[in-house]
Amino acid sequence: MFRNIRRWGPPVLLISPSLILLGIFVYGLLISNFVRSTQNVANLGQLTGKLPSKNVGLDQYKDLLSDSDFQHSLRNLLIYTVVFLVGTLFFGFLWAWLLDRKVKFEGVFRSVYLFPMAVSFIASSVVWRWLLNLNQDEKAFGLNRLFQIVHLDFLQNDWWNNTDWGITALAIPAIWQLSGYVMALFLAGFRGIPEELREAARIDGASEWKLYRHVIFPQLSPVALSAVIIIGHMSLKAFDLIFGVANRSYAARVPAVDLYLAQTSGKYSEAAAVGSILLVIVAVLIIPYLIHNAREDKR
Repeated sequence: MFRNIRRWGPPVLLISPSLILLGIFVYGLLISNFVRSTQNVANLGQLTGKLPSKNVGLDQYKDLLSDSDFQHSLRNLLIYTVVFLVGTLFFGFLWAWLLDRKVKFEGVFRSVYLFPMAVSFIASSVVWRWLLNLNQDEKAFGLNRLFQIVHLDFLQNDWWNNTDWGITALAIPAIWQLSGYVMALFLAGFRGIPEELREAARIDGASEWKLYRHVIFPQLSPVALSAVIIIGHMSLKAFDLIFGVANRSYAARVPAVDLYLAQTSGKYSEAAAVGSILLVIVAVLIIPYLIHNAREDKR
């Protein structure tokens, strides 16, 4: 036993501060948040413990999931995530494919594509709020004004203010901002494929399409999976860009905005329940990825 302590003691002592901090500030706060979501804390007095609060079980979750407004937010989140994912994967792969073909001034193009990543979502939301302005015709400016100038007035619309599909307009700035990151992932994947492998496929008579389908695409599948997980979980937690452009607009409401509005209006238990639901949604995406990676490491 003493030998085991000498063997495992130093490593455990070394990582124990991190484990303690992780336990308190991550898992401890997650548990605290869930406990609050099962109570009826709806004012500052109850939050501080000066006023009593009672346990309501899972009523907060039942009320939220049956609420038409929250269902609208979940629907918006699904649409936003799908459009965001497809857009960033498409443009990221396209730009990486073009750069992989040894274009001139590759460094310049790479910097241009990556530049939006250096801008915060809040800062870019100020610009995109102007570009996606709702005014039309003689009051138009932003993109609606551009369409008016080039005589494409039929393209003018109310962008994010459309209750059904307005959230798709807010995916445009997100795609612009994160496509460069996905491009960097795919470009690293392209550059990691040995040139000898491509030449061998061409010598065997493979066309360019077959080369990509049977050689390059399989090699890029881990990169694509990583991009889906990273971009997917970012879109599920999206708040600053959406709130910065659309503010409290019902048409562009997503769960993260609902959480903020509930918290700032004193509905602390409701906000905690929204946070827990978001955690579950993100976990549904992340956990299969972690299981897949663990299985790959064992092979």
